[in-house]
Formats: sequence, C-alpha cells, structure tokens
Amino acid sequence: MSELFYNAVPNATRVAPPLREPRHYPRQKPARVYLFGTCVVDLFYPEAGMDAIHLLEREGIRVEYPQGQSCCGQPAYTSGYTDQARDVARAQLALFAEDYPVVVPSGSCAGMLREHYADLFKDEPAVLEKVQALAERTYELAEFLLNVCHVQFKDSGEPVKVALHTSCSARREMNTHLHGRALLAQLGNVERVEHSHESECCGFGGTFSVRMPDISGAMVADKTRALKESGAHQVISADCGCLMNINGAFEKQQQALRGTHLASFLWQRTGGGQ
Repeated sequence: MSELFYNAVPNATRVAPPLREPRHYPRQKPARVYLFGTCVVDLFYPEAGMDAIHLLEREGIRVEYPQGQSCCGQPAYTSGYTDQARDVARAQLALFAEDYPVVVPSGSCAGMLREHYADLFKDEPAVLEKVQALAERTYELAEFLLNVCHVQFKDSGEPVKVALHTSCSARREMNTHLHGRALLAQLGNVERVEHSHESECCGFGGTFSVRMPDISGAMVADKTRALKESGAHQVISADCGCLMNINGAFEKQQQALRGTHLASFLWQRTGGGQ
C-alpha cells in the first residue's frame, strides 16, 4: 500500500500477511474446471475471459461457465455491507456445485472466494463446510496453469520489455505475482523489468477509488509514473480492476503505454492469436 495512503489515513495500520502452509496441488490435470469470470472481466475485458478459456482448453481441459454467475461479493464485503455480500456469495456457491476446480482470472476475486467466504458464513455450519470445500478447489489462473497444468510455454513473439503489476490482495493473499513472474520467465523474447512501485496499490481498490478519489488519483499517478520510467513497452496484470484504473490514467495522461491481461498476453505470445 502506498505511503500516501498511510499518511492520509491516521488509523491505518500495516498488517503483515498471515503465514500459511504450502498449498498441495493435484498430481494430474483435471478433465473439467469451472471458470469464474468475474464481473469486471464480463463487462469490460471479455477477451481476457475468452483467452483464459483458450489457454485451459489447449491443455485438454473442458471449461464449464455457469451463466448465472455474477460478482464474487468483494465490493460489498470490503465496504461493510456483510449481509449483501453474503447474499451474493450464496448465489455463487449454488452455481459451482460439482467437485471441479474453480479457476479465476483475477487474484483478488480468487482471494475473496478462498479467504473471505469463510468469514461470511462462519455462523452457518452447513454452508461453511461447502465454502471450505470451495476454497480448497479455487485457483487463480496463473497459479493453476503453473502448478496444476505444469505448462511449458514456447514464445513466438518479437522481443519486448514488460512490467508486471499485481493487485494488492492477489499479491498478499495468493502470491500471484510469483506465479505471473514464473510464467513470463518461460517466454524467451520477453524481458520483465522492475519498477519502483511494484508492490504498491494502483489506487483502484474497488469502492476505495470512489470513496477517496483524491488519494486514489495520487496513487495511480505514482504507479503510472513508475511504470513509464521502467522502460517497459507493455504492462501486464492478472487483475482487470487494476488494468481499468491504470489504463484509464494512461489515457488521461495521453500516454501510449497500455496494460494487457496476463491471459491475453500469454495466449498471443504462444501462437494463440494466429
């Protein structure tokens, strides 16, 4: 989180992420998975969802996409509307009833399913059992490709420098920045460059950007400045909320630099766009 945030919000405290046991992954790829597409992918970046499906299908996996899915409930949950978040979460639970892995092209939404649904249903033992089972089979897309599918990508693109941005919850709850780095490292013509604000929030934070626009605007200004100074030709992220915020700032600044979802970048670089 940006120093600007901590300076502006007196009661904000730095909380170290909890230590977790290493996750155990299946030895074999499943025949089927669910894709939880997320509302931002559905409404603003549908190509990222389709490219995620293409990557999974190329691994020989059948992808099920329940049509009734909507938001994971995170905006309501982080805004304190617990009852409303619980209603949204309950609706999602009913859609993923089969014992298939649930793959999510967003670390923050995957973190909501895996880490926070248990808090929503802590007083409902029967539902909590289902929530815990869902958490065990929920994977962020890059994590799933790397540790379950064991992909070995062959790069077919031209040399390019990219900067990787990872959302706050994806980084701290899912270690998604490590999964993304590992996948990008497989691409021989892709150079990942560091940027000075890599671990800091872009300022989106769901409803945070609406409730505190001045702080949010200053944070994304810091983020985009660091990305430009990195020398990257392209920005890669696995979270579309961050992409929407960063790309919006770039557009307002009249910058040519733009961000792309990791799924689309991987699909295009490995021959999927041909």
